[in-house]
Amino acid sequence: MEAGGPATEGPDLGGVDEDRRERLTALRAQLVDLRDDARKAESVTADRIAAVHPAHRAGAANLVHYRAMRAHDLRDLQNQLTAEGLSSLGRMESGVLTNLNAVIRIIDEVLGGHGPGVEPLGVDSEAGPEILERNAFALLGPQPHARSARVMVTMPGIAAADPGFVERCSEAGMDLARINCAHDNAAAWRTMATHVRAADPEIRIAMDLGGPKVRTGPIKDGPKVVRIRPKRDQLGRVTTPARFWLGRAPDGADMQTTIPIDDPAWPPSSVTTGAHITLTDARGRARTLVVEETAPHGALVSCDRTLYLTPGTLLHPDAGDAGDAVVGDLPALAQALLLRPGDTVTLTADLSPATPTDDGNHHIGCTLAEAFSAVAVGDRVFFDDGKIAGAVTDVSAEEIAVLVTRAKPEGTKLKAEKGINLPDTRLPTSALTADDVAALDTVVEIADVVNLSFVQGPQDVAELQRILAERHSPDLGIVLKVETVAGFEALPQSLLQAMRTRRVGVMIARGDLAVETGFERLAEVQEEILWLCEAAHVPVIWATQVLDSLADRGLPTRAEVTDAAAGERAECVMLNKGPHIVEAIEALTEILSRMRGHVDKKRTLLRRLGAWDEDRRPLIG
Repeated sequence: MEAGGPATEGPDLGGVDEDRRERLTALRAQLVDLRDDARKAESVTADRIAAVHPAHRAGAANLVHYRAMRAHDLRDLQNQLTAEGLSSLGRMESGVLTNLNAVIRIIDEVLGGHGPGVEPLGVDSEAGPEILERNAFALLGPQPHARSARVMVTMPGIAAADPGFVERCSEAGMDLARINCAHDNAAAWRTMATHVRAADPEIRIAMDLGGPKVRTGPIKDGPKVVRIRPKRDQLGRVTTPARFWLGRAPDGADMQTTIPIDDPAWPPSSVTTGAHITLTDARGRARTLVVEETAPHGALVSCDRTLYLTPGTLLHPDAGDAGDAVVGDLPALAQALLLRPGDTVTLTADLSPATPTDDGNHHIGCTLAEAFSAVAVGDRVFFDDGKIAGAVTDVSAEEIAVLVTRAKPEGTKLKAEKGINLPDTRLPTSALTADDVAALDTVVEIADVVNLSFVQGPQDVAELQRILAERHSPDLGIVLKVETVAGFEALPQSLLQAMRTRRVGVMIARGDLAVETGFERLAEVQEEILWLCEAAHVPVIWATQVLDSLADRGLPTRAEVTDAAAGERAECVMLNKGPHIVEAIEALTEILSRMRGHVDKKRTLLRRLGAWDEDRRPLIG
């Protein structure tokens, strides 16, 4: 028998001396106590278990058993079981009572008889994985050939304009298409869905609801100025002059950088190839532009010096009788607050555009009004995916003062519309915003699955189920996105509520979750989510930043490849969008195919988990 696997046959131990009999008897008593705890937990939770969909009854009961087991620190018991040649219970997730009863039976056989208290096995050790795969099939679609994990791909805006892009994703190995309702609009979502169905009717469509994301407010625009500069070598010599169009670039032009001109009739016929245009830029520097090409409504020019252009800059062509031209309106520069350790940034309920300062005292709006009544002094605050960290020093109905504790010594930029994480704060908000409820009208029309963002507890799941029922879509698949500490701690209760729906799953949204839990705890937390969902026989989607460098820049990091390989332990792996996303899909499918023969649910050490205690012990600490 393999240590850590389900126990089915007793070891051939011959006679049993009194010391060993005493040890085995004590181990048996511990196992019986654990089984009794599991049964008591099932009895207490009987009403909630009975309320789940019939397909999830066994998983719901097993989830309750597992949670009761993990309220104990089992590491010493595991070591003792292994020393006796018995199963260490390290792979009991899919069938808790099966494993406990099997080990008890073996001990009874070794002791020479059947002791009291042995009962039916519960979920069979082989049935648990089969149930999980059936549930994965129902939610995520068929298991791909040569790999067990499906691939979910986030659709960029181009998926609405270019059906060929979706076809390439399908051919590369996409099994599910993810449409993010936080971007684009209902018309674009419908077009994306049409292109996905045309590429492959078997591909499932999952749609993300945006949820109550807390973000920074607007910042005042900077000056309207464009900097244009040539490329230089390491010695500062110009290797490629700066090139741009004055006026409008012709359709299909390789160079699309344009500077508008106030006169729609510009350039005059006297401005021809080789002509010079002089100007004085925003810094008072004299610059000369050389005309390289002309078109009906513009001229391609080059310059071997850096120049700064602003609206109203005068251009002086030297050709013929061409008059002066004037640079037209330009976009304003986006500004940012520059935060350093020791600075104070005050979040305001007023969303008026913030003014950047350099005195260490900054103000910026916070988009979630409920935060001002929920945050307490001492609560941690993270900005922009954890790039900036701080702690609350003062709170009022209109302001939250935050002392910056982590940023680059030279300062870290904080821009508008960047995420704010409050891991110590229980926000009194629903996971469903008004925009989400409106988006559901389109979701129920075109999607197979809805991903519920920022789930805080079972009440959020119940609200989504109620709205789906009102829209006559009670069977739409539901995925719970775990991305906050509160969502993680309430996961068992949220799962029991979600399992009232036939098709259900969990997404480990590791971006926000890493910020909320701390990066040092992310690996531990995602393991715990995988264990809990295996106990519930619920499929998991491994998400956020998988092969991001490959998708964005065409080259993965070694750490990303290892991370992608670990995703084989989930039932689905999600890729975000990027210019090299097709290559990322191809690479991920190859990695997952190769890992299929190496990775399985591994033996685990079962220390006590306080994450899901009824008294809601804090996750951190």
